[in-house]
Amino acid sequence: MITSAAAGAPRLVIDELLAEYADIQRALSDPAVHSDQAASRRLGRRYAELTPIVTTSAELTTARGDLDAARELGVQDASFAQEAIVIQAQVEQIESRLAELLAPRDPDDAKDVLVEVKAGEGGEESALFAGDLMRMYLRYAERRGWKTEVLSATESDLGGYKEATIAIKAPGSPAPADGVWARMKFEGGVHRVQRVPVTESQGRVHTSAAGVFVVPEPEDTVDVPIADSDLRVDVFRSSGPGGQSVNTTDSAVRITHLPTGIVVSCQNEKSQLQNKEQAMRILRARLLAAARASADAAAADARRSQVRTVDRSERVRTYNFSENRIADHRVGYKAYNLDAVLDGDLDAVLDALENADRAERIGSASDPGRT
Repeated sequence: MITSAAAGAPRLVIDELLAEYADIQRALSDPAVHSDQAASRRLGRRYAELTPIVTTSAELTTARGDLDAARELGVQDASFAQEAIVIQAQVEQIESRLAELLAPRDPDDAKDVLVEVKAGEGGEESALFAGDLMRMYLRYAERRGWKTEVLSATESDLGGYKEATIAIKAPGSPAPADGVWARMKFEGGVHRVQRVPVTESQGRVHTSAAGVFVVPEPEDTVDVPIADSDLRVDVFRSSGPGGQSVNTTDSAVRITHLPTGIVVSCQNEKSQLQNKEQAMRILRARLLAAARASADAAAADARRSQVRTVDRSERVRTYNFSENRIADHRVGYKAYNLDAVLDGDLDAVLDALENADRAERIGSASDPGRT
């Protein structure tokens, strides 16, 4: 992760990044590198991260050269002196842009994610709301051109979700700012809904909640090695809404990670092997998140707003249907387009959260003593 963000970053920092960029270019031109897909993907992500920095640095060098020339000529010609003022403003804008690019980023920003939605307080209404949230994320992913895959889902009697987990992937090797985690990490937490439930005969508004947990997806065993001896694998018969059996074979899988006690169940696929593979993906992601949270205090702070218990009092966002209002309580965002947001138009909400995060990153980088 890049660790300097001052507009006048030492030339040594830029030179080191330019050298790294050149090394990655050479590596990516080597066919042997692409035989290791995980290594190739990591290099591609880093290349995408460095490209805007390299481009902006070159732009700044050119602008500063133009500024020096205009100032020199401005001594004899007033028109060049005026041009120097314009170029100076451009230089300051480019410096600001470079400072933002050099600000410390979450090292997972370019990664794909797993999103888990779980019903909480509110019974069947909470499960229906969890279904609304899951559809919102699926539609948002479609708008962004991301691919989605349902890894696990337990439906409720009325068609909602008691819990569901999806994988969201970006095509290719996106720059960190365009990565799935860079956008979706802000969704973790307790989401509260205020509306008249379909189960309410008196027309009264009820409040219920659903929890969302977002984790970057590990790159298989590279990020999270798991010993077979640490796992207990149980198989059981899959069941549908209300406990109804959906097949007659023991294809569902429950994996318990013995050292941590983390339990993951999957029953959506028809085969036991497929369910085990999906459960392992979810387990790796949960273990990675847990390991980083315990090892890194900053990571723990960044994720502490994510759902621990689905309690209405620990909300990050409220969805008020009677007012068509959505409010994010972390940054004071409020808008009256709830219908559009639930249809996947999440960008304005996420932009507000990302802008606050960016300001914090730049502020922290410019003040090394800040915590």
